[in-house]
Amino acid sequence: MTTQRHLAQGTLVIGLGNLYRGDDAAGLAAAQHLREVAPPELEIIEHSGDPLVLLDALAAAERVIVVDAVQSGAHPGTVHRLEVGDQPLSAAVATASTHSVGLAELIELARTLGKLPSRVTIYGVEAVQYTPGTEPTPECAAAVTGVVTAILEEVGEVALCTS
Repeated sequence: MTTQRHLAQGTLVIGLGNLYRGDDAAGLAAAQHLREVAPPELEIIEHSGDPLVLLDALAAAERVIVVDAVQSGAHPGTVHRLEVGDQPLSAAVATASTHSVGLAELIELARTLGKLPSRVTIYGVEAVQYTPGTEPTPECAAAVTGVVTAILEEVGEVALCTS
């Protein structure tokens, strides 16, 4: 029997960041916007605290999409998309974490503990401004809209499942 399955089912989107540090709010802004427009099957978490508490959420999902601010030296507002594979993440995934454990370390710890889903996608929004008490830059805010659109396209697909 062949059935259709919405790819949003089993997918967890995690928006990381800090609302009070300028461009660091990118992941949270994306998660908030997705919550308003995404299919109800899509699970969305906004997270500002210690990323280690996300280990169990990672383990429970079939697929994870993470959105966070990054600093790679690219033009502000540039969107980086990375599929996490079998190899360790490099310093290219340098997120602007305010915690002792960043996104790359969280992914590698989840991998080591056997809690990493088979498919993990990272959307990094190139950030430039992290001053406490400031708003995101226009470039970063505009990039968040593009990330939301890209995620909706990814999870809006329908897969044929045979059972």
